[in-house]
Amino acid sequence: MIIVEWLLLLFLIVCAIAVSISKNLLNSVIIFMSYSLVMAVIWVLLRSPDLAITEAAVGAGVTSVLFFLALRKVGQLGHKHNNDEEMIQNDSR
Repeated sequence: MIIVEWLLLLFLIVCAIAVSISKNLLNSVIIFMSYSLVMAVIWVLLRSPDLAITEAAVGAGVTSVLFFLALRKVGQLGHKHNNDEEMIQNDSR
């Protein structure tokens, strides 16, 4: 069991470093999401299920969704805002 805990802690350190050096914003959000999920597992191992549920819901859930929405808004997810321009052009015809 101690080996699993050390591997999870090592994974947390690797995730923290990877998020800070990643150039791609989408990769950073995914790495952050995995960091939060591993942190929730660590809270379970520390016998604190209330913090684990909170970490999983807020850290991996809500925060990640907000990051994905922000990336979509700035055009980093591959969705272009050309649809709005096309709608304006179609309305003016």
